[in-house]
Amino acid sequence: MNQKNNKIQNPKLKTLFVLCTLYFVLIGCEEKLKPAVSSTPVGQDIPTQESWNTTITFTDSGKLVAILKAGHIASYADKRYTLFDSNIVVDFYDEQERHTSVMTATTGKVDDVTKDLEAHGDVVVVSDSGTVLKTDELFWSNYRKKVHTQKFVDITSPTEHIQGHGFESDRGLRNYTIFRVTGQAKSDQ
Repeated sequence: MNQKNNKIQNPKLKTLFVLCTLYFVLIGCEEKLKPAVSSTPVGQDIPTQESWNTTITFTDSGKLVAILKAGHIASYADKRYTLFDSNIVVDFYDEQERHTSVMTATTGKVDDVTKDLEAHGDVVVVSDSGTVLKTDELFWSNYRKKVHTQKFVDITSPTEHIQGHGFESDRGLRNYTIFRVTGQAKSDQ
């Protein structure tokens, strides 16, 4: 047997050597993958339902009250509320189911029990009569059928422009009260 050459000459031994080398190379390069585990306990801050580009219709005794559209909706059954966090548009209707106004906002929340609505961020309400309300947050009381806020409001109607803090109105912005008026101007119309 000639040992000048250290090459493996047996084909079976050569194949076994290549397979073993390949096995150890692959094992050495293997990255241990572990599934991601959330530290959030189940049922807390995790929505029980989610939907995208959704429309929700609110009724009272079979009569249309409002139609809400949102880009993303997350419902939390254990907390009994639903969050709306993009492209919120709410159309309001009167007792005869006639359209009265439309509201837009950045985010919102509906209490699943009372059906009260909160709107936050660049809230704008435009009534069908031409009155425009702008504020940072607005609340709808389903029981009282009124919108209200304690924040700064800017209201422009066909006859006046009023600014102030604290506000309450019907859903059509026809009969409203500003609690602390800070600016007022009458229109020439």
